[in-house]
Amino acid sequence: MAAVAPARLAALTRMRCEIFQTAYNPTSVRTGAKYLRARLRGPSMIRYYPDELTVAHFNRMPGGFKIQNWEEYQRLADVEEKKRRGKGVPKKAKSKAESRRMSRKR
Repeated sequence: MAAVAPARLAALTRMRCEIFQTAYNPTSVRTGAKYLRARLRGPSMIRYYPDELTVAHFNRMPGGFKIQNWEEYQRLADVEEKKRRGKGVPKKAKSKAESRRMSRKR
């Protein structure tokens, strides 16, 4: 029985890859095809971890329940305190003449 020529085996492999729509890789170079064919993990992770329920989300839900957001309340109190001490956000200029830039240029 005669041995089959390597060129014929390579041609057979090439035809098999065309028919079954697989990658022809005669030199066995790493292509990452295994990872590209794998199922995506993102949708499963999104389904596994529930949505984070915050006070703002809870207050927007139907049903009329309202919870005091203490962090927001504290933030607003801190802003008011800074305003009273003069450390708040500077006022916006209503016109070009009121802006600090225009008053600096002489």
